[in-house]
Amino acid sequence: MAGKEKKESGLWEYSPAPESASIGKIAPKYGLFIDGKFIAPAKGRYFPSINPATEAKLSMIAEADAADVDKAVKAARKAFGSWSRLSASERGKYLYRIARMIQERAREFAVIETLDGGKPIRESRDIDIPLAAAHFFYYAGWADKLEYAFPNRKPKPIGVAGQIIPWNFPLLMAAWKIAPALAAGNTVVLKPAETTSLTALKLAELFSDCGLPPGVVNIVTGAGATGAALVNHKGIDKIAFTGSTDVGKIIQKAIAGTTKKSTLELGGKAANIIFEDATIDQAVEGIVNGIYFNQGHVCCAGSRLFVQESIHEEVVRKLKHRIKSLRVGDPMDKNTDVGAINSKAQLETIQKYVRLGKEEGAEIFQPSCNLPDKGFWCPPTLFTNVSQSHTIAREEIFGPVLAIQTFRTEAEVIAKANNTPFGLSAGVWTDKGSKIFNLTSKLRAGVVWANTYNKFDPVSPFGGYKESGFGREGGLHGILPYVQF
Repeated sequence: MAGKEKKESGLWEYSPAPESASIGKIAPKYGLFIDGKFIAPAKGRYFPSINPATEAKLSMIAEADAADVDKAVKAARKAFGSWSRLSASERGKYLYRIARMIQERAREFAVIETLDGGKPIRESRDIDIPLAAAHFFYYAGWADKLEYAFPNRKPKPIGVAGQIIPWNFPLLMAAWKIAPALAAGNTVVLKPAETTSLTALKLAELFSDCGLPPGVVNIVTGAGATGAALVNHKGIDKIAFTGSTDVGKIIQKAIAGTTKKSTLELGGKAANIIFEDATIDQAVEGIVNGIYFNQGHVCCAGSRLFVQESIHEEVVRKLKHRIKSLRVGDPMDKNTDVGAINSKAQLETIQKYVRLGKEEGAEIFQPSCNLPDKGFWCPPTLFTNVSQSHTIAREEIFGPVLAIQTFRTEAEVIAKANNTPFGLSAGVWTDKGSKIFNLTSKLRAGVVWANTYNKFDPVSPFGGYKESGFGREGGLHGILPYVQF
């Protein structure tokens, strides 16, 4: 165990281990985490996990098939009986302990998250890992208060939750899904993305170290076929998915006609809107954070920028100046601003959209960057002279590419911002509270930030409208999909 623990008078006492624990240690091979232990996949298949900044192999990851998924679901079903009957306060203590141990091992998790995903270490260290711990802390507090959260409704756990997470925020997405499910008394089978499985597997090690009962959380790794086996398994009571809209539609069709509950957090094409009365320098920083944070691998990225005509030239000039200062390169360098694109396939997708933008007549700007010879890289990019009909203004790119348009009036920008099949997020930059209230009431987006962007808190629910999915994660709303009445 990483820390010294003992139980006295029903209370857990915890003393953290010294920091001499291995930092960023990655095993050469990982099995499937089922029923509290790592096991080999039924067919003995493994696939490599690649560092996108160097293209070096980090580890070999087990590929689960339908038989492996069945074993994990059965382990979760078996554990559900005792876990759901455990007192809510005891469940909360496990979540508190998980949160504390994530904090204790924060450096290790941050290093592995950056090596496996390509994001700058500063983002992993200062944002992702602390937020993951904060979600476990938050839902630990709700575990024994559900009857107060849902008065006169007697909430009960659903059963076994199948959870599928994306590659852009691996540990944070795992925390978003696992923490509320366990707090409500459910058990879990989690499938991380095939390109970023390592922090989920390190989390499995943490579950073992903290004494979480076997089978309460099971982790099966693999690609699309593994996810499909999980979605289609008859022993799953609830599906929670974060990923692309296309895959979300496939999941909806697969579970139609079944009793499975579902929440889907899908793609986005967020509008970031700057009015002429905004504080321009502050807004420029918010724009940069909104689109170039995590290389643009963010479902709520502010990838459509709407600038009021009177300040368009000034904003574009300052934006170009600002992105020239962004450092692109080694994600393990604490001074890096833009890291590596998560995979070769994603880089090819981004490059396709950049070509389309130029072919359709938009004007491109990319700062001069000395990109590494190895790895997958894309400099921060912006397009001007963009119209609503441009592909780069309509489709999700999931990369560091910004499309800039202009507007004259509030009514015009509201119509343009809502002219999309997506509805996950938006941003508004203005000095007028009346404009903020007007836009937040009329923008069809699940989250609208005012004079900031990409700010998250466990207390605040997150989710979308239209093709950006349904259901909410975070806050009290994040527990609702994991209970029944």
